[in-house]
Amino acid sequence: MVAAHDSVVVLDFGSQYTQVIARRIREARVLSIVLPYDTPADRIAAERPKGIILSGGPSSVYDEGAPQGDPRLFDLGLPVLGLCYGMMWIARRFGASVASAPGREYGRALVAVDGGRLFRGLGPEETVWMSHGDHVEAAPPGFTVTAHTSNAPVAAFENTARGLYGIQGHPEVHHSEHGAQMLENFLYDVCGARATWTMASFREKAIGRIRETVTEGIVLGALSGGVDSTVTAVLLQQALGGRFRGVFVDTGLLRKNEGRQVLEMFRHLGLPVEGVDASDRFFSGLAGVTEPERKRKIIGGLFIDVFAENARAVDGAVWLAQGTLYPDVIESVSIKGPSSVIKTHHNVGGLPEKLGFKLVEPLRELFKDEVRRLGEELGIPHEMLWRHPFPGPGLAVRIPGEVTRERAHVLQEADAIFMEELRASGYYEQTAQAFAVLLPVRSVGVMGDNRTYENVVALRAVTTLDFMTADWARLPHDLLDRTSRRIVGEVRGVNRVVYDVTSKPPGTIEWE
Repeated sequence: MVAAHDSVVVLDFGSQYTQVIARRIREARVLSIVLPYDTPADRIAAERPKGIILSGGPSSVYDEGAPQGDPRLFDLGLPVLGLCYGMMWIARRFGASVASAPGREYGRALVAVDGGRLFRGLGPEETVWMSHGDHVEAAPPGFTVTAHTSNAPVAAFENTARGLYGIQGHPEVHHSEHGAQMLENFLYDVCGARATWTMASFREKAIGRIRETVTEGIVLGALSGGVDSTVTAVLLQQALGGRFRGVFVDTGLLRKNEGRQVLEMFRHLGLPVEGVDASDRFFSGLAGVTEPERKRKIIGGLFIDVFAENARAVDGAVWLAQGTLYPDVIESVSIKGPSSVIKTHHNVGGLPEKLGFKLVEPLRELFKDEVRRLGEELGIPHEMLWRHPFPGPGLAVRIPGEVTRERAHVLQEADAIFMEELRASGYYEQTAQAFAVLLPVRSVGVMGDNRTYENVVALRAVTTLDFMTADWARLPHDLLDRTSRRIVGEVRGVNRVVYDVTSKPPGTIEWE
């Protein structure tokens, strides 16, 4: 039996950095568990954490309706660290005055360190990322100021007797030079957490948990060839042997030759997978549809129908496997309240209810980078694990406007050239995601002596650590030039290529 991992609960007060906090904790090899800010104290205690971290958030603590945690969490006897809004909430809860700061701080700030356990081993001045318009005017009774800036008289404080700590800034972001050490000081020194969260230990625990849960029947997996579903399949096969079956649905919206390549990859891994060509149904269902969210729902519904038809033919099928990841779980419980939907997650909900199967989600505790590390533990080849992410709806979200078989073919050809050039130049692995988009506009051009009026292809390549934020990749001009010339010269129907230089935010990585 694998020993339980030491953990820390992160209460989300609506910060854009909440998932970053959780990932930084895991990088320190301590399990992080994200819960809504108003989670009752007894529910927090049930997780048996070593400590609690309160995230930042967009509100001011003195605003009417500002998010309030359960004050009983301070009676659990656990160390608590507040970051930004979390620090303000601690300060106000224990009698300090929080007010609008005379000088707002956004971006890197130089923090003068006055001492304290969070800054142990660091210098007299530290660079910390700030993003706030409020400040604590004076530390609460019983608290000691441990850092300040020119604009914030209380940039950090602590009450060691009660195990309460606060930092005005965001040590979780990479811009905070020694932020990781500040968090590690809290995790190791203050909380006494052990660094045991590794993918080797997770693999052992996950296999044991699968065997305890799936005691009978066949597990079916809907495989796409992506990292998440592939790692899920291999993990289940190692846990259950011949009681796993996979179904791969070719929607016609994959990259060039990807259907054949994916099935070959599954055979290489020894996975029993049936391939189903359903491209005619998908193109028929999308005819005349241009609205992005409707396209996603049509594709999701058709996928469920096709998978269900094939699943019913498998005798003894009782379980359905999904490659749900921790960010999907976090976002699906509406921690941040009624926020606007940017786009539907393709892998949350639908299939278990329609088929009446039990659900198994062995990766639901993991972030994407952890899934890749688990894949390495499972022996999956590097080139399979480090394929760029591909959206569930496929090329449909890279064809703004109506999706037809002809337009999909044009995009497949252009995208294949872009991938070839990226790999040949060594830039494929230097970018986190790259692809082509077929725009719903036509451009005037001249090819030979003839005037043309044809399609425009946009190229998109980004660099990112966590896909929550991303920057456009600074690809060499000669690489872009070769790619553009090849696409215009080799792909019939395209006479112009452009490059997307939009970061996330304000844009998203995908176009739809």
